[in-house]
Amino acid sequence: MLHAAGLDDREAGRAMDRHAVFRLASLSKAVVCVAALALAERGTIELNAPVTDWLPWFTPRLRSGETPAITLRHLITHQAGLGYGFSQAGGGDYPAAGISDGLDDSGLTLEENLRRLASVPLLYPPGASWSYSLAIDVLGAVLEVACGQSLTAIVRTLVTGPLGLDSIAFIARSQTALVTPYASTAKLPERMGDRFTLTMGQSAIHYAPGRAWRADAFPSGGTGLIGSAGDYVRFLEALRTGGAPILSSAMVEALVTHAVDDVTVGMPGSGLGWGLGVSIVRDPAASGSPLSAGSWQWGGVYGHSYWVDPAAELSAVLLTNTAGAGMAGAFPEAVKRAVHAGIV
Repeated sequence: MLHAAGLDDREAGRAMDRHAVFRLASLSKAVVCVAALALAERGTIELNAPVTDWLPWFTPRLRSGETPAITLRHLITHQAGLGYGFSQAGGGDYPAAGISDGLDDSGLTLEENLRRLASVPLLYPPGASWSYSLAIDVLGAVLEVACGQSLTAIVRTLVTGPLGLDSIAFIARSQTALVTPYASTAKLPERMGDRFTLTMGQSAIHYAPGRAWRADAFPSGGTGLIGSAGDYVRFLEALRTGGAPILSSAMVEALVTHAVDDVTVGMPGSGLGWGLGVSIVRDPAASGSPLSAGSWQWGGVYGHSYWVDPAAELSAVLLTNTAGAGMAGAFPEAVKRAVHAGIV
């Protein structure tokens, strides 16, 4: 079922369309991780190999001066010792180095941004902890070198092309009308301009909505895709029903199985784990979730969330045009509970 409600453009009074195209933000991560797993199945990459096999210059150090090995598995499980600039208060290393989180209009190339990332100290030794991070941008750069193609072409060849997901892409076509972005602020909802900063506690997320049309913007594996709800749920359903034609059922099982034993996954709450690109519901009671154990989910800072509950035979995606409130909090939780109650 595909349903649209509310307004695409509040000021113009334009209703939301069922086939509207959104900036997917971190919903991009699952797509790029699936592309990586498809390449691992083909033998093009090896998840336990060091990143330096493809990016010899990506050698960030610990504060002690040691240069540890970071593997592709560390990247895909967010255990590489990396972070995000938006999670660092004002004087953090990432803002000081001018590192882009992939949502702004930095003007940097992917390599330039990752060289900046490699210049700042790691947060911890790889594998020792878990932190949500720019790791999937690094993974995207590895895939480009491994395949000798752009990340755009890789995702199209391995994921969106075989599934016929025409709306999912890194760069919007000139004629594509993306939804009007807003943000949860004291002026709720506040319309975003060309550049917009959303402050949430100690975090400051810098947005440039026009980046989605810029052909010279680097393809951020972590935040850069656009797409429609219908196409994204078809992607989720392909995985829920076994992975064909993009992954084997064994690789899908690896994707959605907790892969970071003895490490606390502190985001977005308790009772959760992490697989090879998605958050896993391990303890529904501890997480306060209506989902079954073994369900998987994530969200995006432009205002989105998705969840897949295999026990309920359910895949769902909620795309909104309100950053903040559409990703976490009362509204998406109420929708999740209503959908789950209706199905189960």
